[in-house]
Amino acid sequence: MNILNLFKIASRALLRNKTRAFLTMLGIIIGISSVIAMVSLGQSSSLSISNQISSMGTNLIMVMRGSQRQGGVNFGSSNLQTLTVKDVNAIRSQAKYVSAVSPLVNAGGQLVNGANNWPGSIQGGNSELISIRKYKIESGTNFTEQDVRNSAKVCIIGKTVAKNLFPDGENPLGKSIRFDKIPFKIIGVLESKGQNQMGQDLDDVLIVPYTTVQKRILAITHVHMIMASAQSEEMAGQATREIEAILHASHKIKSGQEDDFSVRTQQEMLEMMSSVTGFMTVLLAAIASISLIVGGIGIMNIMYVTVTERIKEIGLRMSIGAKNKDILLQFLCESIILSLIGGAIGILLGLLLSYGASQGLKWPFIVSIPAVGISFLVCAATGIFFGWYPAKKAASLDPINALRYE
Repeated sequence: MNILNLFKIASRALLRNKTRAFLTMLGIIIGISSVIAMVSLGQSSSLSISNQISSMGTNLIMVMRGSQRQGGVNFGSSNLQTLTVKDVNAIRSQAKYVSAVSPLVNAGGQLVNGANNWPGSIQGGNSELISIRKYKIESGTNFTEQDVRNSAKVCIIGKTVAKNLFPDGENPLGKSIRFDKIPFKIIGVLESKGQNQMGQDLDDVLIVPYTTVQKRILAITHVHMIMASAQSEEMAGQATREIEAILHASHKIKSGQEDDFSVRTQQEMLEMMSSVTGFMTVLLAAIASISLIVGGIGIMNIMYVTVTERIKEIGLRMSIGAKNKDILLQFLCESIILSLIGGAIGILLGLLLSYGASQGLKWPFIVSIPAVGISFLVCAATGIFFGWYPAKKAASLDPINALRYE
């Protein structure tokens, strides 16, 4: 039988009952659209997280205090004072692969400007902290090393702080705000960076000289963290090993002893997040693909019903010369048409859903070409696999018994 005629006969048979054909395709449509949407959104979230982490610098290196252990119990690192400015100076003078390094001390408190107040956090660093954290100053200037030495009461604020403390759109440069009871003069305003994937507002920040936080706010001599920047992304691993060796010598840690610090890179965080999002994407796509199996079973069920309804038609076709192969191909063609049309609609719907969700979540929209291609092949395979047995049953009918069927 001519392939074109075969498709015409199959199409006419399906159009005789449009509602049933659409309901049969619905399982395939839902399955394919779910898979496409899940894969696309998974890749979008992964790219968004990568962009957020990369915006902080893929060559960023963080040195954190180690955990405190006593009697086999881990008490965390909150009370440890293992990192000092001496460590920062040692890294600056000895590390060849480090381009910038800054201590970091944090404190939380209330920011006040007249009748306006905002619960915020303060970050203390040196003049290199802005470049290490990949911040850009939109207006004003950075504080200097002279400000650091003098524990100057100057600050650089993010957009969120500026918006909440100066709600009328007043230019904050040169104005004074209070952190708890300590006044700070605003010398710079940062460009907006928005939120990261954890929901943290990167613009809710107030940066001051670290000595100011140490002496005027916390009354400490140690630092909470050391932030450094490798000369390039490729040198981040070498810079990490270099920093570890310097701190081992500075802290007099012998071979076999547990470190009282830990070193992390943005690249490690990027790989970890990519691994997590990749696993979640596969898991969600696997769950969504279950509906494809349900859709395939629906096609098989309807094809069985169709064969039963059209037994007389099958007998008539056989009696006028149709071969078993022609009957088999006709019903198999109907099954494939249902699956492919459902798949095409499902792909389109999945792309629309993923686009809408990406726009709503402010993620980049990604079309996964492999997912679309594989989905289309799966549709064809579903039509053949689940349509084969009903079609074979139709082709194996005895024409005499089929004509007598009531």
